[in-house]
Amino acid sequence: MAAHRKPRHRSAGGRRARTAATIALAGAATATAFDGTGHAEPELTPAQVKAKVDKLYQEAEVATEKYNGAREETEAAQRRLAALQDESARKAERLNEERDALGSVAAAQYRSGGLSPALRLALSDDPDRYLEGAALAERAGSRQAATVTRVRKRLREIEQLRGAARVELASLTSRQAELKRHKKTITGKLAMARQLLSRLTAEQRARLTAEGTGTATGTQRASRAAGPGDGLAAPGTPVEAPHSRAASAVSYAYSKLGSPYVWGATGPDAFDCSGLVQAAYRSAGVALPRTTYAQIDAGRRVARSELLPGDLVFFYPGISHVGIYVGNGQMVHAPNPSAPVRVAPIDEMPFAGATRVV
Repeated sequence: MAAHRKPRHRSAGGRRARTAATIALAGAATATAFDGTGHAEPELTPAQVKAKVDKLYQEAEVATEKYNGAREETEAAQRRLAALQDESARKAERLNEERDALGSVAAAQYRSGGLSPALRLALSDDPDRYLEGAALAERAGSRQAATVTRVRKRLREIEQLRGAARVELASLTSRQAELKRHKKTITGKLAMARQLLSRLTAEQRARLTAEGTGTATGTQRASRAAGPGDGLAAPGTPVEAPHSRAASAVSYAYSKLGSPYVWGATGPDAFDCSGLVQAAYRSAGVALPRTTYAQIDAGRRVARSELLPGDLVFFYPGISHVGIYVGNGQMVHAPNPSAPVRVAPIDEMPFAGATRVV
């Protein structure tokens, strides 16, 4: 008879130990495999950081222009709503006056009793006086009927005004929600840009800032000294503005060199791109719309080859950036939060069109 071996008994503790060791080894292998790829973000060069930051700033500017448009519509809706409410209040006040007058007439009729006109004539001691009074009462009745007609008309008008006010209130609520959405987008994009910039050394950030402002400390000083009629410290023959208002707008833009970029700002101490353009022409007595995509339609389109100082120059396919052309291929504009109002070549961004407003 063959000998039978007893099966070996493995302890549960031994199995658990081997399982734990296997998991630990697998975990170590996984960590090694993913180290520096799955969890750690790749190290970006300063050039890559600049490219990402520039893209975030451009996306934030798109949202800024949408925010500016929504804010303009919000303010207009608020004005319309206030006007409707004021008109409704005035009509309600006149309605109450006319109702009070009708109430007085009704009370007087009630006090006069319910005798028919024929019986009151028969009982009157002075029929002639009664007939005169009846004629007056008839005219008063006609006036009363006219008042009733006015009251009815006033009620209809007030209801129409209240309906229009409800529509404006709904529009206002929608615009306010849109404002919040755009503001959230803007602040999110700018926060991401700040986070990327924080990964650079102070020296790298300073270098990028200098590049972002056209290494412009010296250039801006020269531009300030040169003035709008002196060619901007740039090569080429100076070009004068074709119109006194255009010259005034260019002069205003020069006076704001170095002012900080703040989204939604229209001056006098900070600007976004369309805010600077609007403020410059406002100082020259010309009212422009608030947003880039409205400003491009505020005047006559001109070709790039026909640009003159004072023309508005627009950039990017969505018309999300604008500057004021000042001659010699340059503009004054408010770039983004990393750079103040400055002089820059119009070639530094994708050109989208130009408009002459005066």
